[in-house]
Amino acid sequence: MIRVSHWPGKRLSPLLGFGLAAATLLICFGVSLALGSVQIDLNTILTALLAADGSREHLIIRTIRLPRALIATLVGASLAVAGAIMQGLTRNPLASPGILGINAGAALAVVLALFGLGSGSLLSHTGFAFLGAGLAALSVYGLGSAGRGGPTPLKLTLAGAALTAFLSSVTTGILILNQQTLEEIRFWLAGSIAGRDLQLFWQTLPFMAVGLMGAFLLGRQITTLSLGEETAQGLGQEVGRIKGIAAGIVVLLAGGAVSVAGPIGFIGLIVPHCVRFFIRTDYRWILPFSAVVGAIVLLCADVGARLLIPPQEVPVGVMTGLVGAPFFVYLARWKVRR
Repeated sequence: MIRVSHWPGKRLSPLLGFGLAAATLLICFGVSLALGSVQIDLNTILTALLAADGSREHLIIRTIRLPRALIATLVGASLAVAGAIMQGLTRNPLASPGILGINAGAALAVVLALFGLGSGSLLSHTGFAFLGAGLAALSVYGLGSAGRGGPTPLKLTLAGAALTAFLSSVTTGILILNQQTLEEIRFWLAGSIAGRDLQLFWQTLPFMAVGLMGAFLLGRQITTLSLGEETAQGLGQEVGRIKGIAAGIVVLLAGGAVSVAGPIGFIGLIVPHCVRFFIRTDYRWILPFSAVVGAIVLLCADVGARLLIPPQEVPVGVMTGLVGAPFFVYLARWKVRR
């Protein structure tokens, strides 16, 4: 079972903490609109949002930075909640869409669609991302359940790592054979939200919104399952049905996120652990907090990606990897062994 820390001293109200996190998210959203190769002040941002006049700064806000900030918020929240659900259900501190192969499966499906059906926008390949994410999730669970002992955390992690390596190799091989496909999506494969528009946001919003709402409604059941299947069954919970619904939610969240932004790693791994440092094991609070903190982390990573080597831009997946890789080593060394 994952052990979590509590707030030192007097514990703050979760509702107050959530309000502070939401306020921080609004600040980060505003910073994302303001910073970049062109610095834009707050008054100009507000005018662009409320009464755009077609000026250069207003066009930058309305057509480039606003869609980008909205997508970063949605993708960050979706990946973080998907990771929290996976860690709660499997009681595996290393579980996340990136580690267990779901992101790699969705990415491979999109590449196969581009390779087989010809070029097209991300709008036309969202369904393939969901299909790839679902097949990858089933494969990892099947491999991790084989043998004696069932799906233990270590077996699931090893199965996810092996499947991720295999799917990534296949993806690379396809791209080597088809340079045109590589040129079209090489930035997307590194994890990027640059160049996305509001049309893409509105198309994927229903899927990820349904996933987020479903996750929040399952908070109590996931809390019980995180204590162990036998405990959940003893409390009258239908374990198989809840797991099936939760798996569908993870596919919606991770598949939708990958279809928009590519396989961004480590958000689903890092954020739930950070949230558990402040909150007890109640997933009715862990999941909403993970959504807000995940959005904050990806917004900050995207701002850093713009400012690291201006005027060029680093894929946001590289920024999350710089922080996430050392955190993964820490978890693998201490949490899993314990």
